[in-house]
Amino acid sequence: MTISVRRTAALAAVAALSAALAACGGGTGTPDAGGRARMGASAAPSAPASASPSAAGSATPPPGPGSSPPATPQAGAPGKAPTMAPGPGGLTPVFDRAKQHTDKTVALTFDADMTSDQGPRAAGGERFDNPQLISTLRTLKVPSTVFMTGRWAEEYPDQAKSIGTDPNFEIANHSYSHHAFKSPCYGLPTLDEAAARADVDRAFEAFRKAGAVNTVPYFRFPGGCYDDQALRAISTAKVTAVQWDVVSGDAFAKDPDAVAEQVLSGVKPGSVVVMHCTRSAAPVTEEAIRKIVPELRKRGYRFVKVSDLIGK
Repeated sequence: MTISVRRTAALAAVAALSAALAACGGGTGTPDAGGRARMGASAAPSAPASASPSAAGSATPPPGPGSSPPATPQAGAPGKAPTMAPGPGGLTPVFDRAKQHTDKTVALTFDADMTSDQGPRAAGGERFDNPQLISTLRTLKVPSTVFMTGRWAEEYPDQAKSIGTDPNFEIANHSYSHHAFKSPCYGLPTLDEAAARADVDRAFEAFRKAGAVNTVPYFRFPGGCYDDQALRAISTAKVTAVQWDVVSGDAFAKDPDAVAEQVLSGVKPGSVVVMHCTRSAAPVTEEAIRKIVPELRKRGYRFVKVSDLIGK
């Protein structure tokens, strides 16, 4: 299927929406000095600590160094997946694209955003989920990584379990509260260092309570905002921070063709695309996916999860 060239004005509108997208995990992200952590080399697959009892109730501790992983995955505990070695000074490493890739692979990622204080809006009928999008990804057989907030998993536990037990998907951590780990960050409330680490743990605990099994030791900063202090704050979680190199512009967009064109024009071998799994904030994502997937396949691309890119 060929995507027709849209009006320049339509693309300009999507570009403008990219700024809004940043507030819910789709901006360019300002790495500051923390960008040095990108230099970490791939490490052996590991299972980082899941939620600590002090942060979010009891949880089964991960295997210690040199020990064998459990025979079956534990709900909520990050599974055995490739991670990157720590950056300078032990900082959390950052991944945004498999730059050494020459084969045409691309990872579609979807932020399932919900803040810790949006319960009343959900109770009033606002939909922060997008089951039709998940259904379409299954129908099209597109492996995907869903960066989920703990609050989203609490609001939609059945969906979190369904996604987190489907081998087509992997669930990564997008914090519990969707508060900022660096200030300023698009007006988001900011967590201090101790609260930031606990927020990561609390999200993994929410995945555990929902029964999600296919969880991976990856973390996406809300708003994409981080610096050295943020990377240091979550370093003991043993996660790899995952950014992106392609912004879809799906947040608050009304034209699925324009979203599709923005993705198709930006994808390169090894790309990570950021999109959203939130109907209220990204209502045309599912329709855009139905245009993006066939066209990228026509161009010879193969869809993979983030773990497949990091593992190369």
